[in-house]
Amino acid sequence: MGNWVINQWLSVLILAIWLGLNVFLFVHTFLVYEKGIKYFYTREILGSALAWARASARCLNFNSMLILIPVCRNLLSFLRGTCSFCRRTPRKQLDHNLTFHKLVAYMICLHTAIHIIAHLFNLERYSRSRQATDGSLASVLSSLSHQEKEGNSWLNPIQSPNMTVEYVTFTSIAGLTGVIITIALVLMVTSAMEFIRRSYFEVFWYTHHLFVIYFIGLGIHGIGGIVRGQTEESMEESHPHRCAESFEKWDDRDSHCKRPQFEGHPAESWKWILAPVVFYIFERILRIYRSQQKVEIIKVVMHPSKVLELQMNKSGFSMEVGQYIFVNCPSISYLEWHPFTLTSAPEEDFFSIHIRAVGDWTENLIRAFEQQHSPFPRIKVDGPFGTVSEDVFQYEVAMLVGAGIGVTPFASILKSIWYKFRRADHNLKTQTIYFYWICRETGAFAWFNDLLASLEQEMEELGKVGFLNYRLFLTGWNSNIAGHAALNFDKATDILTGLKQKTFFGRPMWDNEFSRIATTHPKSVVGVFLCGPQTLAKSLCKRCHQYSSVDPRKVQFYFNKENF
Repeated sequence: MGNWVINQWLSVLILAIWLGLNVFLFVHTFLVYEKGIKYFYTREILGSALAWARASARCLNFNSMLILIPVCRNLLSFLRGTCSFCRRTPRKQLDHNLTFHKLVAYMICLHTAIHIIAHLFNLERYSRSRQATDGSLASVLSSLSHQEKEGNSWLNPIQSPNMTVEYVTFTSIAGLTGVIITIALVLMVTSAMEFIRRSYFEVFWYTHHLFVIYFIGLGIHGIGGIVRGQTEESMEESHPHRCAESFEKWDDRDSHCKRPQFEGHPAESWKWILAPVVFYIFERILRIYRSQQKVEIIKVVMHPSKVLELQMNKSGFSMEVGQYIFVNCPSISYLEWHPFTLTSAPEEDFFSIHIRAVGDWTENLIRAFEQQHSPFPRIKVDGPFGTVSEDVFQYEVAMLVGAGIGVTPFASILKSIWYKFRRADHNLKTQTIYFYWICRETGAFAWFNDLLASLEQEMEELGKVGFLNYRLFLTGWNSNIAGHAALNFDKATDILTGLKQKTFFGRPMWDNEFSRIATTHPKSVVGVFLCGPQTLAKSLCKRCHQYSSVDPRKVQFYFNKENF
């Protein structure tokens, strides 16, 4: 627990502040509507459901203000560059942008549920009070006419006993927009589930853009002013503490208490979301402008296991290790943009990506490039954008863990290391790299075999054999492959990869690996970088906490995961 606090204290503090603000806004708004004298008469009809509805609405506005900021990728890349001279702990918070985005979305869902349930009670009580004939204060307030010249006398949006709740819901601005943004929210949240996002990315992509409808609906949701409170002028002539009990005499000429006047609560949602929406619009304009710049495809390579490598050029394109781009192919889909990690190094005169066939879009793209008789399809590129892998050279010791195609960010890093050694870069802070690549099939190792072979040779020539320690793990094999490898184990090179490092069968024993690194580097700061599934992320994160020393002068493991 102590190690976890040491590594995550800033994340915990940020979450505590965010949760604290939610609690404060909810409680403060709840008390305003539950105790405020302005809403005394409104509470006579609605009871505490009024306060529940308004408190959840305030928190909805607050979280809707935050939801777009974590996905403003240009802003995050700018902040990452600005914080490049900061300590790693503040900079690491930028890597949790999608996690925070999801947490804010869950909070929006929670307060949406509270808001809807509270308003269902409100509508039921509005209807019941409008139909009541018992002469109670609630029935009198509900019968106040909508036709008064002042226009401020009514309190109940249900104008007659014959008007149904459904009619009010679908004919009022608040009701209709509420239904629309709730449907949009449900579709966005359900399509963002892990299974749908990975297996049916197109469904997730299109459905998630309903956020435009959500924000438009939210901005105009409160314009109707259905939630009403007593006006300040009316308070002098009909103060609730003085006049509520004598409501039967409001229309008497000799009465000191007059009929109260009411006003709609002004719309406020647009005030909360205006700034982030404008900011996001500028973000999109910048991305559209950059995506229109011409991309030249200079080389296409088809690797085993249906992996396509594209090498490209683009005017003014500048990258760092481990960054990613968004790729669009108009001939397949004009609207869909998919993220891919760059596999090239900043030192190269081109940039490249590796695309594995996963889903309809990637399969269609690979098929288009396989058709040699036709010209290459047009490609549009937006980016690059910063990721956690940019920080790999900030650590004395780095553990790089890639699963399948998740090796791509580390290909960029390893290539950059090769160039740095070639030009004798003495500013390299990193002293040792441990690289783990976990694959299901042998064909995947062919993607970067040449790179690893070049690094092996380079390290030997420079006398830095211990700088790069890599291990390849094959998780899917048959008895023929294992037997063939066992018979040829004594050979100088691995029978599967042709590399000097032998391929391991099965998965890494992470406890052994972390223990060995902790023993070898007892006073180092070790950066653990993963591009792979969430289950592996949980396992590595747990071991980072487990093997980090409570003493800050001794070995510390910092976990970093790629997020798109």
